[in-house]
Amino acid sequence: MSAPERNSPGRRAVLQAAVAIPAAGAAVPVLGAGSAQAAAPAAATAAGSTGGGRFDEASPRFGIAVLPDTQYLFDADSADPEPLRASFRHLVSERGRGNIAFMTHLGDVTEHGTEDEIRLAADTFRTLHGKVPYSVLAGNHDINSGTDDQRGDSAYLKSFGPRRFAGLPTFGGASPDGYNSWHVIRAAGRRWLILALDWRVSQDGMRWAQGVLDAHPTLPTVLTTHDLAWADDEGAAQLSDNGRRLWDGLVRGNDQIFLALGGHYWPPGRTVLTNDSDNDVHIQITNYQDRYYGGAGMIRHYGFDLARNVIDVETFSPWLLARDPAERTPLEAETVELSSPVDRFTLDIDFERRFAGFSPVVPPRPRPAEAVMPRGTVAYWRFDASGVASAGSAGSPVGTGTVIRDLSGHGNDLTAARLHDSGPGALTWSDDHHRGQPAHASLRFDGGKNPDRGAVLTTSARAPLNSEKFTSGYTLETFIRLPEPFEGDHAWMGILSWEGRNSDAGKTTGWSPDEPTCSLNLSPERFLQFVVYPHRQNADPTSWSHAVPVGRWMHIAVVNDGRRTVMYVDGSKIARNPAQPSTGIATLGKPFVIGATQFDERFGQGFYGWIGDTRIVTRALTPREFMTAADRNRNS
Repeated sequence: MSAPERNSPGRRAVLQAAVAIPAAGAAVPVLGAGSAQAAAPAAATAAGSTGGGRFDEASPRFGIAVLPDTQYLFDADSADPEPLRASFRHLVSERGRGNIAFMTHLGDVTEHGTEDEIRLAADTFRTLHGKVPYSVLAGNHDINSGTDDQRGDSAYLKSFGPRRFAGLPTFGGASPDGYNSWHVIRAAGRRWLILALDWRVSQDGMRWAQGVLDAHPTLPTVLTTHDLAWADDEGAAQLSDNGRRLWDGLVRGNDQIFLALGGHYWPPGRTVLTNDSDNDVHIQITNYQDRYYGGAGMIRHYGFDLARNVIDVETFSPWLLARDPAERTPLEAETVELSSPVDRFTLDIDFERRFAGFSPVVPPRPRPAEAVMPRGTVAYWRFDASGVASAGSAGSPVGTGTVIRDLSGHGNDLTAARLHDSGPGALTWSDDHHRGQPAHASLRFDGGKNPDRGAVLTTSARAPLNSEKFTSGYTLETFIRLPEPFEGDHAWMGILSWEGRNSDAGKTTGWSPDEPTCSLNLSPERFLQFVVYPHRQNADPTSWSHAVPVGRWMHIAVVNDGRRTVMYVDGSKIARNPAQPSTGIATLGKPFVIGATQFDERFGQGFYGWIGDTRIVTRALTPREFMTAADRNRNS
């Protein structure tokens, strides 16, 4: 569009984009393209590993670049394709470093749709072709604007029709008329569908698009078109007449469409609508043709981050960004990057929950004990029927004296006991668990202070673990979850420990002679603290984590290779691990404890939260050997 059109407000609106987020890794290529004329195409797989660096389809972070109306760069004899070429060179060079999965153009590639303009634009797109997968759709300036997708042949169709995309690894097919297409990209460990729809989709085109969705019912979908919505000067968007037709006829009834992008109008804007499944659909418009140099090849980059459950959106011009800042003119300087709330923002999306209605995550099945006991396992406890003969129903009390078997077969069984005058609720059965945990069960500890209360699980007086020195190394692993809200004073509550004072082991370096020889605790700031008095050294090397979260499960591993100790949280090594030598643990033949830490051989408060599978191995394990190794996804 070249001037404000009033079927809504009189100006064009815009979409939002995000800067490339670094994502390392090796990519896996390959996807077979479907029939170029398929009305209900078969499922396609997608990837693509061309361009500057390899695209990592397994990384939880990836980018989709969006280009709106570039028509003023292809306007008869005043055309200048260089800004767009610079944008394409940027996408190619950042393909691996920014993990850019795809680029989609929102139409109005050219100003008049003449053969000369289309030919120059098609030649410019060769910079991208075969290096970064992409889609293009027709805007009203690319074709006869009084027609829909049944218009027949055109200069646009000859250059940007199905034949152009047939060799791309993401291309799945096109409508019989050739003006609508679909792509499948593989990113963040799953497949995503991109629909590119003509500026005016006919009823035949709508039926075709529904057929594509029906053929891919589990794929999250991004719908792209030219005329979708317009925005006021504050960036508040609403559907255009054509957008309302698409919403009613296609978007609202297909829950898998979670993001819809359009150009055509300015200024940019966005809104959120609720579909028939009561889920959010993000509606966004992006168009910068009214800005300096026809938008200067402006890119809006959508940075998907499934680890953080967000899409980070930023808008910038690679063409202007590449210039020496000292040499930029005032107009160039103000156009190089846009930072208004409709140009730079973050969308919060719980992807798993948003996609649950059409593509629910299938939780991993419980793994048998024998599958998670590597060489050197000396103790393994779990709180399901395989570990406890008398396991109760969720929420019921764990009886005092209940025995949790050591499934390693080394005789380190645990026995449940309540601290002080704690009641039945101090220790209960639970079905809650970390997604990567072998057993689908845990124990809920309700410890606290004022008065001290809680529960513990302890080995017997003669258990072999009580005297194990671990001089060749060790790995202690457990799963915990802190309640949300995290109420009350739980400073220095214990998670795992051995009974016995460090002074009884001849140690003189600790802050108190009454501190136990080994314990994993939680500080008032919710930092994990692992302190150990080694068997060989007179020392107390201590690891400190960051402030750990509440309300979600985490996996904790403490690994010692016979020389030093390293703590991992959710598979990531923490920063504050001691460099001082540490060989073994100065155990004193006294019980191992889950759920509290003794001080001066007396239990104070107990743990507050959930504890899951716990394992002890007499060697240093790598993160790939941790209990979470069978499920590398983000924690639930």
